[in-house]
Order: sequence, then C-alpha cells, then structure tokens
Amino acid sequence: MNRVEAKIARLWMKVGTDLLPFADATSDDLPWSRLLRLSLFQISCGMTAVLLIGTLNRVMIVELHVAASVVAIMLALPLVFAPVRALIGFKSDTHKSVLGWRRVPYIWFGSIWQFGGLAMMPFALIVLSGDTWAPPWAGQLAAAIAFLMVGAGMHTVQTVGLALATDLAPEKSQPNVVAVLSLMLLLGMVISAVAFGLFLSDFSQLRLIQVIQGCAAATLILNFIAVWKQEARDPTRTQGMQDGEPGFGESFRLLCGTGPWKRRLWAAGLGFAGFSMQDVLLEPYGGQILGLGVGATTGLTALLAGGGAIGFCAGARWLSRGVDAHRLAAYGSLVGAFAFALVILAGLTLSVVVFAIGSLCIGLGGGLFAHATLTACMRMAPPKQIGLTLGVWGAVQATAAGTAVAFGGILRDVVSELAVQGRLGEAMSGPETGYLVVYAIEIVLLFLTLAVVGPLVRGTGASRTRPQPGSGLAGSAHV
Repeated sequence: MNRVEAKIARLWMKVGTDLLPFADATSDDLPWSRLLRLSLFQISCGMTAVLLIGTLNRVMIVELHVAASVVAIMLALPLVFAPVRALIGFKSDTHKSVLGWRRVPYIWFGSIWQFGGLAMMPFALIVLSGDTWAPPWAGQLAAAIAFLMVGAGMHTVQTVGLALATDLAPEKSQPNVVAVLSLMLLLGMVISAVAFGLFLSDFSQLRLIQVIQGCAAATLILNFIAVWKQEARDPTRTQGMQDGEPGFGESFRLLCGTGPWKRRLWAAGLGFAGFSMQDVLLEPYGGQILGLGVGATTGLTALLAGGGAIGFCAGARWLSRGVDAHRLAAYGSLVGAFAFALVILAGLTLSVVVFAIGSLCIGLGGGLFAHATLTACMRMAPPKQIGLTLGVWGAVQATAAGTAVAFGGILRDVVSELAVQGRLGEAMSGPETGYLVVYAIEIVLLFLTLAVVGPLVRGTGASRTRPQPGSGLAGSAHV
C-alpha cells in the first residue's frame, strides 16, 4: 500500500461509525426487517437473470436478427464463472480489509462488475446486430466482455451474499433465511419479466438501451441498500490470512474431511441436473405436443414457479420443526421423479390437466430439493469456512444446472431428428420422442440422487449442529 492509500485508509478509519455504512451492524440477531433488506441482492440477481435468459434471448434473435448459435454462446458465457464461486467464497472468508470487513467488499465489487457489464451491453448488442460500420468481430468481442462481466458479478454477489446471510442468521432461523432469499429471487424474476415486457412492447433500440441501463442502475442501488449496515466491522479482519494458514486447495481438503461433503455435493449436482434438463423444453413440449398457445404455455411456466415457491415455504416450515435436511432433499427428488412421469403421461394421453399438475410438481420438488441442500450446507459449514462451503454449493448448482440445460436441448434435437428419420423404429417416430427421452433421463438422474443421498439420511451424513469453533476441522460434523 503506498502513502496516499495509507492516508486515505487512516482518514476513513477516523470517520464516525454513524457516517459509515454497515459500521454499527451486529450479527447477534437477524430480524425480518433486516433480512428482507439483505435479500434485495436476490432481487437484483433475479432481475438480471430474466434480462439475460428471457428478454435479451428473444430480442437478439427476433428484433436484432442475431444468429441463434451466437446468442446461445453469449448466454452460456456467464456459466464460465460458475466453478469460480468456490474460490470467491474462500476469498471472502479470508479477505484482508483495512476497514474490518470481509463480505462487503466482494458484494460491492461484484455489483460494480454487474453494473459495468449491463451498462455496456446494449451498445455491444447493437454493434453485434450489424447496425453499424464496425466489423463483426468487434460486436462479438464487446458482447462477450459484457456477458462475462455480468456473469462474474452475479456469481460473486450471490455467493458472498449467502455467506453474509449465514454469518448473521442463528442456526434455528436458517431455513427461514433460505426460504426468504429464494422467494425474493423468484419475486425479482416475476416482477422484472412483467416490467421488461411492458417497456419493450413497443420495441426500439433506444428503448432497449433504456431498459438494460435502467436494470444496471437498479442493480447498483438495490445491492447498496441490501448491505447497508449489515456486516459489523471487526479489527481482527484487518490481518487477513496469516503465514502457515491453508490456501484454497488445502482448505477444500480440510472441508471434505469434516464430513461426507463429496457425497453431499454429488447428490446436489445430480439433483440439480435432474431438475434442470427440462428448463428450455417444457414450454415447447406443451406447444408442439399438446397444441397449447403461447399464453397457455406461459401460464404453465408460472405454475412451475408457483410450485417452487410452495416448495421453499414448505421446506422452511418442515426444517424449522427439525426435519432432517437430507431427508427433505430425498422427498424433493421423489416428487420430481413423479412429476416427470406425469409429464410423460400427459404427452402419451394428450392431457393438459395432467401436464399442468406435472409442471406444478416439478416446481414443488425442485423447491424442496434446492431448499434442503442449501440449508444442509449452511448448517454443516465450519464457522471459518462458510464462504467456501456456500461457494462450493453454488458452483455445483450452477455448473450442473447449466450443463444439464445445454445437454437437454442438444439431446432433444438429436433424438427428434433420428425419430423423424425413422431410425428409432415406427413406435418412436413421433415428434414427442426427443422430449420423452430427456424426461426419462431426468427420472433416472433423480433416482440416482436418491441412491447418493440415502446414506446421508440414514445417519452417515452430518450432525444437526454446526461444529464449535474450538473443535477443529478434522473431528467435526460426523455422526
């Protein structure tokens, strides 16, 4: 640190705590008003997610006439940073801050990355569409940078935001914390989807710029309000990592030694893959196979989201009453397998009612599973490795879901093409074959999830209580 930076730091340290954001916050309790404010970071992430995978997906292909393959690559770029969430969480555990914070700097800089990517994105997309004198590679490069910045920002904010919530929440209230954060993510997605649709109903490039940059400004404001006076300043955090303390690789190995974390993460990855392969197929399935209109298939997506909200709320209630998190994850997997069986049955019988019930149950099972696995990680996280633990969970969740979505779409196209050509036999020559194969694979994945999570339910998982600070890593969290 040079002399100028040292002087600035000393001046900030002398400023009264009443003037500094987050300075007088304590982590002894987390009342609902404070939790709801903290959860605003999920609103901003939900808003950005809808903008990327929903609004811009359609705008780039339809209005800006960008090739679908280019759009798919751009939308996949944020997933590049998904595996880095584990490292981000670890760094937030050990961050050296002259102001005594460890989570807030990461949330703030993640917000700045997210803001910067969104701010430049509309202009990059206009160049990408070819509506300029710039060469094609310039638009592709600018758009790629914008999407990468947004992805890096979103993954950083979500990972460290969850870690901060775990720091502040007593263990008994953690299921409610997970439920609120998850519901706020859904709320942000629903509200922003309606708002973006209304603003862009009369599309123009100027409207596109206004909407995306408005989203950028809202991201910065919401995240700033979310972390205002949430993390208390701690002078011991100015020291950062000491000599001899384990790095990321060693910390991960120590974490795996505190319990069956590999099994827990395998279960999470298989489960999220099982629930996510249908993400881009459910609405096309309803339209192509069941003959539903756009409004009807959109309503089915709303049913899916509603089922997820019910799952989060029910999971919070049961976990608060002492239900084992791994057992609840198993229940969620069973509900999901039943749901996909209903969806297959709906295609065979052409029943819209069965399809609607199946869509609702997919959301319900997915909500229960996501809530249970996240709560299990929060409860079993060693006190000094909360960021690393939640970062690993987030990396597994995002990577498994994103990979499954891409694989599901590709598999559906390949199988459908073979079916139409008659290579799979007369009984499997219909257009529904590709969809049914994907849904069948999802059922298999969810039953594999049950097989992996079974030993955790039987008691070889982790204890219901978090290891005490003095108990060390090697001997904690076993049952």
